[in-house]
Amino acid sequence: MKRTNVIQLIAIMLAVLTAPLLMANGALDVPMTGTAQLVVLHTNDYHGHPLKFYNYPAPDVGGLPAIATIAEQTRAEYDNVLVLDAGDLNTGRPESNFYESAPDIIGYNYIGYDAMTLGNHEFDKPLEVLEAQKKLAAFPFLSANVRYDDGNLVAEPYIVKNIGGIRVGIFGLTTSETPKVTMPTITGSLVFEDEVAAARRMVAELRPQTDIIIALTHMGLYEENNRGSRRVAAAVDDIDLIIDGHSHSNIDEAVWVNGTPIVQAWNWGLIVGKAVLTVTDGEVVDFAWEPIPVNLKNRGKDAEGNTVYNYVDKEIPEDSFLLAALQPYADQVEVLLSEEIGTAASLFDNEAVRTRETGLGNLVADAMLWATRGQGADFAIQNGGGIRAAIPEGAISKKVIYEVLPFDNSVMTVEMTGRKVQAMFDYIAEIPRGNGAFPQVSQGVEFTVDFGTGETRNLRINGRAVDPNKVYKVATNSFMAAGGDGYTMMISNYTYDTSAFQRDVVIDYILEMGGNIEPETEGRITVIEAPAAMIDSDSIKDFDEAA
Repeated sequence: MKRTNVIQLIAIMLAVLTAPLLMANGALDVPMTGTAQLVVLHTNDYHGHPLKFYNYPAPDVGGLPAIATIAEQTRAEYDNVLVLDAGDLNTGRPESNFYESAPDIIGYNYIGYDAMTLGNHEFDKPLEVLEAQKKLAAFPFLSANVRYDDGNLVAEPYIVKNIGGIRVGIFGLTTSETPKVTMPTITGSLVFEDEVAAARRMVAELRPQTDIIIALTHMGLYEENNRGSRRVAAAVDDIDLIIDGHSHSNIDEAVWVNGTPIVQAWNWGLIVGKAVLTVTDGEVVDFAWEPIPVNLKNRGKDAEGNTVYNYVDKEIPEDSFLLAALQPYADQVEVLLSEEIGTAASLFDNEAVRTRETGLGNLVADAMLWATRGQGADFAIQNGGGIRAAIPEGAISKKVIYEVLPFDNSVMTVEMTGRKVQAMFDYIAEIPRGNGAFPQVSQGVEFTVDFGTGETRNLRINGRAVDPNKVYKVATNSFMAAGGDGYTMMISNYTYDTSAFQRDVVIDYILEMGGNIEPETEGRITVIEAPAAMIDSDSIKDFDEAA
């Protein structure tokens, strides 16, 4: 057996064997008396980020070893602590993807998670993978509304735990939209019950045997009350707390609907949510919630002009044991990325991605469109500044693609009206030449940008002029979808994050095309330069770390 495999095996055994015991005390039939505090730490949409990583604009953020420290410190401060996850553990960084999220589950075991609900990305892989993950986990996977076609539930519907005399019922819900955003070959045989109906059933069953009911949902936190977790809160009474996921919401305070607080903890382990419930005689009499940044940093300059990073809150040290257990996965991935995936017939140059159409930009945009056709994407757009290296002529390794797309940007779809689409392309004419905001676009898009007049003309999407009243589904990266590089018109409540990294999508696309590729341009973008146009070198520097 290779040494790296031995290290991984030891890491798995140590992490599992030393994990805190998660079996709850038997639920008592005696209602709680007196006053006590219950603390709930929670994450959601972790998406395979077991170790710290670069997240614009700062390095070394997040990671389970730091979250392990948060959990340990919280348990030292409070007697009654639960740790929960609201789903979408799968589909993230290569050290997780290459091992079917085993590093993340090992980390969750070590931290002492009490339960996790099934997210839609738990169905990215065949159901056999989900079953293997359930076996590896020292905590239950929950979902009360997903069944096999024979009527049996895919996961446990709920658990009841006695925490310091407080009887806590926790039930799981998975978005019923899952079949729309996953492969039919995986979810086609599953039945997704309406979330409100399932929640009402769970509350009726749990209330007689519990003091506190927590809904652990993967549904999304949206503005309207007829969608996502707000819909459940509005329609179902007697839920004391909803811990949600799916929409990757980065909130500063709990959202209250029908007397129920709803919370989310952004994504990727960048923050840990901390809810503190004060319970008297089985009733919640006080509630507080805060987001805990996991080594998030702001980027700035010191007096000499050097780049410095300042913690948003405070530095959280990493648990050294868990770090040692998980690091071999990242080390092995470095070896695996040497794998060759194809051949470039000639150089895919990246020098002009900020100024004109390029074969490399077309490749990246076309890959995003290909990956989102199943979600109905009309076209794709990519900021040139997110493309950081060329693909040399000859053999292409996975590592080359990771250098081309080094940022941890996922592929998203954004719903935009035709008016906003037109506004987005009008904005392109305002971008200083050489700035990383200059776009690369997919097949089906044609336009002329005149930097002399500051106008964008002749825009056509799939052969037709833009209809201002039509809703277009646009594939892009998570940086642009959040308004990055000035694309604020893309910010929308109606987004879907595939959580598949761009680089992985490009790798899959190259393999889909047979591995042999050559750079091609076809007049997607026609550029008319301003007189004596100058390349904005300052903008290139400013966007040097932008995704």
